[in-house]
Amino acid sequence: MATGNKLYFASDFHLGAGGYEKSRAREARLVRWLDSIKADASELFLMGDVFDFWFEYSTVIPKGYIRFIGKLAELADAGIKIYLFKGNHDMWMFGYFEKELGATIITNELIIERGGKKFFLHHGDGLGAGDSGYKLLKNIFRSRFCQWLFERLHPNLGVGIANYWSRKSRLSNLGDEPYKEEEQGWLLDFSKELIKTTPYNYLIFGHRHFPMEVQLTDESRYINLGEWINYDSYAVFDGVELKLERFEQAV
Repeated sequence: MATGNKLYFASDFHLGAGGYEKSRAREARLVRWLDSIKADASELFLMGDVFDFWFEYSTVIPKGYIRFIGKLAELADAGIKIYLFKGNHDMWMFGYFEKELGATIITNELIIERGGKKFFLHHGDGLGAGDSGYKLLKNIFRSRFCQWLFERLHPNLGVGIANYWSRKSRLSNLGDEPYKEEEQGWLLDFSKELIKTTPYNYLIFGHRHFPMEVQLTDESRYINLGEWINYDSYAVFDGVELKLERFEQAV
């Protein structure tokens, strides 16, 4: 069983984005990272967009990612608790990871308390004042009827359509995305409003792809985890302090 006491947070791996070779190299880095945290982790929070596309048919899942999923299974078997958040790219997680990994699937936010610190955790999509177009699409994509309709497509067609969209994405084609202050601002404003009523110590998000920390008050800090195409960034909480770090890179 797990003997570690650290909490690890990461987001936006976008496995599958950028073509097979780039995705495979990214998967190898992730496996090395998971190996590196196995000895001291107690809980692992993967906070959305782990996959650039994921849809669980009743008997079929997207092929690939076998080394990554196998390493998650190894951590789960070692007693490390795994949380998988639905992102805007992989919101169609249903029961597969719960059954195979004993993972907890998080649809929206997760609120936890560890080491006397209170955490607000969310992928970050659809929060704040912006993203109005996406908020409409999110309601459509999360509709059980629309999911049922998509499930009627043969996986070759359904996954093929999704992979076509993936190849057209900015993240797949432009590399390092420019920092967009207004997009981070939506989550920052949301966080500032939230702590007016509930004093969270850490508000942790993904989605915006740029790793950053902002001290909101003496007791509250905003953290965006960044992504693993350019930054390989993650956060770790050792029971006392939370740090934003990068794997195999100088910070």
